[in-house]
Amino acid sequence: MNDLTDWTPRPLPGQLPLQGRHVLVEPIVDEARFAELWRAFGGADRLWDYLAYGPFLGEHEFDRFARQTYLGSDPLFHAIVPVDTGEAAGVAALMRLDPANGVAEIGHICLSPALQRTRVATEAFLLLFARVFDELGYRRLEWKCDNRNAPSRRAAERLGFVFEGIFRQHMVVKHHNRDTAWFSIIDRDWPRVRQGFELWLADDNFDDNGRQRRSLARCR
Repeated sequence: MNDLTDWTPRPLPGQLPLQGRHVLVEPIVDEARFAELWRAFGGADRLWDYLAYGPFLGEHEFDRFARQTYLGSDPLFHAIVPVDTGEAAGVAALMRLDPANGVAEIGHICLSPALQRTRVATEAFLLLFARVFDELGYRRLEWKCDNRNAPSRRAAERLGFVFEGIFRQHMVVKHHNRDTAWFSIIDRDWPRVRQGFELWLADDNFDDNGRQRRSLARCR
């Protein structure tokens, strides 16, 4: 797609929640979900291994962090709220928003152990990706992680991102070097990626015990 004569800058994401069958993805605009998030995250110190912050000594310290971090416009944090509980169990942010070039990144992903690799979490990613590509008309969505973070690399590939390379000595995080692995989905990838999500999330892809019949990669 080289001819961009008609290209115009894209809008920024708004603050409207995204409602799915299994999940509500809700921009964090106040402190209402902080206690729920602490209950979801508390005690799971490994969640913070590759993030630039955490773990936290207690709810008061987490609440102070959340007030300083979760309430901005970029990164724009979203609470991931399973419909069956009504309580936030994870966060993800749209960040490094570049409307002029139609580029966004999804990051600061922190999912409680109960949320990881579930229909709830997968549908949450679909809703966020659809906002970027279908609603806002962006051209590129990025995923970046510490190259040592094998679960994050696997998650990116599972969700349909394409590995682009490693930025060596990209950051210093918690007194350690971070080589950053870069992944992307671009607009021409998106129809296939979206169809894969839809096929994977369909009821007939799960048996009576809730186990998937086909992986997300196979559904693409």
